[in-house]
Amino acid sequence: MSSTATHSAPVPMRIEFVSDVACPWCAVGLGALDEALRRLGDEVAATVRFEPFELNPQMGPEGQDVTEHITEKYGSTPAQQVQSRAQISERGAEVGFTFRTEGRGRVWNTFDAHRLLAWAATLGEAPQRALKMALLQAYHGRAEMMADRATLARIAGEAGLDSARAAEILAGDAFATEVREREQYWHLMGISAVPSVVINGRHLIQGGQPAEHFEAALRQIAAKEPQGAEPVLDPAP
Repeated sequence: MSSTATHSAPVPMRIEFVSDVACPWCAVGLGALDEALRRLGDEVAATVRFEPFELNPQMGPEGQDVTEHITEKYGSTPAQQVQSRAQISERGAEVGFTFRTEGRGRVWNTFDAHRLLAWAATLGEAPQRALKMALLQAYHGRAEMMADRATLARIAGEAGLDSARAAEILAGDAFATEVREREQYWHLMGISAVPSVVINGRHLIQGGQPAEHFEAALRQIAAKEPQGAEPVLDPAP
């Protein structure tokens, strides 16, 4: 007599990754989340959408030297910032992300980058992810100018998107309303720091956590998630 093993169906997970391209810990957190999802394999059926959050919405187009900016904003010394960059680089290496040794160079306004990500989301999960990774690598790996629209359009092309269409979007105000509405939505939901990872609208994981932390949290969520439950928060449009 033969027996057939019974396998549970994958647990659906709608993951909204609220973050800013300017945030190095968001690159670390994304890499760790991806590693956790790889470890979970077919235990979950996850979709990931990148949601906007601006750390410096008032930053002018000229940007600001990163050491000067962090000193003013957080009160840390240049020596402390060197130590912090080393820690971030080490954590990045653990999840396959390479940071530029010298750091970002300057802090830029990222609103246009978020507009492109909102556009990419309309094309599907894979195009948005490709653009998100390309922007993070350009900013934190090569210190490229995120306030320059020609640079952003080129990065979109390198990510496999239509660079001409990206340039058209950046030349106008397309997706500006959508980005502001989503930013406001997350502020109203109490999100004040990034990365913030929201699962099925009812579970929150914050910070650039190690892969082990994400894996344990996702396993716990998968075990407790009501079968067929609808998300509590409205999904992004």
